[in-house]
Amino acid sequence: MAESIQIHVNGEQRACRSDATVGDLLRELAIQTERVAVELNLEIMDRKDFDRQSLKPGDRVEILGFIGGGAPVDAQGLGRGVVYAD
Repeated sequence: MAESIQIHVNGEQRACRSDATVGDLLRELAIQTERVAVELNLEIMDRKDFDRQSLKPGDRVEILGFIGGGAPVDAQGLGRGVVYAD
């Protein structure tokens, strides 16, 4: 069995396996990779590297989720809360 290391995920300390990858962490957290961006030690990761990038003690992982939607649109097709100059 692999040893445990300490990392930080979204600002909170967390234990993970010493042989874990970023992809393993996302699966453990039940996070779908299609709708997230991951920052590892202040560097944005390419999604294709999630299963290649090993985690090391003290790594700082920030996981950002995307939420669909937007501002409501009025009858003229203009978003509310935005000032349009003529």
